Amino acid sequence: MPLYRCPLCRGLETPLFHREDRPRVHFRDYHRCLQCDLTFVPPPYHLCATQERAYYDLHQNQGTDEGYQRFLGRMLTPLLARVNPGAAGLDFGCGAGQVLVGMCRRAGLSCVGYDLHYHPDPAPLARQYDFIVSTEVFEHLADPAGVLEHLLTLLKPGGWLGIMTKRALDRQRFARWHYTLDPTHVCFFSEQTFRWIAARRGMTLEVVGNDVVMLRKPDLAPYSAKQT
Repeated sequence: MPLYRCPLCRGLETPLFHREDRPRVHFRDYHRCLQCDLTFVPPPYHLCATQERAYYDLHQNQGTDEGYQRFLGRMLTPLLARVNPGAAGLDFGCGAGQVLVGMCRRAGLSCVGYDLHYHPDPAPLARQYDFIVSTEVFEHLADPAGVLEHLLTLLKPGGWLGIMTKRALDRQRFARWHYTLDPTHVCFFSEQTFRWIAARRGMTLEVVGNDVVMLRKPDLAPYSAKQT
């Protein structure tokens, strides 16, 4: 069996964790990293960009859907408790409707959206923000390490990164987990994974729900005048 490098920590201790063989489900393997605890689908099983876009086009996430707004409220509520009114933010992976962008604006925040498939204008990725939110995006990332590093360069010192993604389970429950059945889901983060991310980058981690975490970027070191 080939070795696959972890797409988050780049480690090579990534043994097979689960092999999908349920009826009517595409066969694919899942590996779990022994260093950062990320569970991931190796690249040979990934969809191409055209296939991914076709699958995303099936989603019906509208701003007028009260249920979808309540779902996104699980991110907005803890965000509002941590940032100041008027704070500027980015919704990374905002989707076609930019629903959370609108919710943030109505709540008194300044927010713009970026989405690789639906709003690919790179201009929002060329400035810094007080907060960045990403809802139901990180499970789709083939290169979570690269994306995370890029987002942290866009986040001001002391800023918040909010990530919504369902957290990976133990082996027995993972084998029956509906979340793995989406063919565009290729990365599965556990609470231990987020603790690894926070420790690696000196961030403060706050677990605020079953599928939401808030990561605070460290403040700049205080200026110290040179003694003469």
